[in-house]
Amino acid sequence: MGKKCFYTGKKAGKGNRVQTRGKAKRLGGVGTKVTGITRRKFKPNLQRVRAVVDGKVQRIWVSTQAIRTGLVQKPVINKPFHFPREQK
Repeated sequence: MGKKCFYTGKKAGKGNRVQTRGKAKRLGGVGTKVTGITRRKFKPNLQRVRAVVDGKVQRIWVSTQAIRTGLVQKPVINKPFHFPREQK
């Protein structure tokens, strides 16, 4: 299975890489010419993080957009320390 964001569903897309040469008309040339077209992938920025999913800690692929918007709930690594209460 390919990489895909757990929350947003982002995955790699397909497109073309277009190579051109020549000088643009607006700069005084005769225009740019296409010299080659090859297939390429547009990859999203996915990170593998530990997150709480359905009450369990799992490693999942998540886009940085999901991390920035706060969709990812990260587990508490160290619980804060509390002094025991004195009993009187």
